[in-house]
Amino acid sequence: MLAAIVSIDPFGARAHPGAGAGFLVLAAFLVSFLAIRTSARLTRSVSWWPGGVETGGVHLHHLVWGIVLMMVAGFLAFAAPLTAPWWHIDAIVFGIGMGFTLDEFALWVRLEDVYWSEEGRSSFDAVVCAVAFAALVVLGTRPFGLDEPLSLWGTLIVALVVVALACAAFAKGRVLLGVVGLFVPVVGLVGAVRLARPGSPWARARYGDAQRQRAEIRFAATRPAQRLCRRLSDLVAGRPSSGGG
Repeated sequence: MLAAIVSIDPFGARAHPGAGAGFLVLAAFLVSFLAIRTSARLTRSVSWWPGGVETGGVHLHHLVWGIVLMMVAGFLAFAAPLTAPWWHIDAIVFGIGMGFTLDEFALWVRLEDVYWSEEGRSSFDAVVCAVAFAALVVLGTRPFGLDEPLSLWGTLIVALVVVALACAAFAKGRVLLGVVGLFVPVVGLVGAVRLARPGSPWARARYGDAQRQRAEIRFAATRPAQRLCRRLSDLVAGRPSSGGG
């Protein structure tokens, strides 16, 4: 009976290794991120929620569990001849690990707990970029906008141009536009030519006082577009603490 249940392939060919399994990873990633972020917000706001795990006075951040899950799922994907539904389960476990780990992306970068500080918003930004990248892959969008096969040199030139545009967008602090631009070059072009964020490497290295002031006005928190992005971020990820704690 158990063998018969395990042998069932509920997703058919759609979830075989490839875009179908990628969809399972993406879905599990989104659900786990929202779940762990909700848990963190409950821990912050109510006393009855169990919160995180502590042992010996050491708080085990949920990125630890995420890294372990990704390591186990990744190893099994390479080393074990997985069949349905084990491929599905492995993809879901990997996606859960991604959600737990990227939710604390800011800790990777700063090596300190800035979860509820303003700097901790980079975790939410990283999740948005990861979702955009994964969704484009799952949808079958070709990198560099190469819908038609080109010659070796043509492909190389197109790839170099697209990567250069994406890197310019990244340097300007337009990370999401840069990520999408790897698949849709015109979006990368938009990110590369638009005004850089005031704290970005591009602005620090290339902008004078006038351009830097213009960037600060453009990205001021009081502007409608910035307020909307802020509200959406607060709605999903929670509002940072005024004291950074």
